[in-house]
Amino acid sequence: MTGGLYPLVRLSDRLTGDFVVDYCHATRYEGGTAGKRLQWLAQPHTELAGRNVVIIDDIFDAGITLQAVADFCRQAGAAQVLTAAMVVKDRPRSASMGLPDFGTGLTVPDRYVFGCGMDLAGRWRHLPAIYALAAEENGGS
Repeated sequence: MTGGLYPLVRLSDRLTGDFVVDYCHATRYEGGTAGKRLQWLAQPHTELAGRNVVIIDDIFDAGITLQAVADFCRQAGAAQVLTAAMVVKDRPRSASMGLPDFGTGLTVPDRYVFGCGMDLAGRWRHLPAIYALAAEENGGS
């Protein structure tokens, strides 16, 4: 979840107390603009059993990746798993797919977006604003 590093850095400046920062990477995009099969590139290195875990992601699209990471943390014995996403895509989702536990900073249209940690073909994460592909580049959406 490389894109989650951007909001994590912004949030961690505002947190106090003793906490551990770890990283995992699960993706469905594999450098493309459409979600595919979930692929784990890196699992958390920290022992999760008994811990309270907050998963921070860049974008909540269909919710499949965030749910899979949360399920992994629960199966690893986390005492509590909470989720947050910087951006939520305004799109229909299955009724079983809840929104992140913590409010988001921005809701965006159902278009492919990049910048502020989100990439386009592995690039442009460093942009200080969020951009969207033109509708014709999004398959007409």
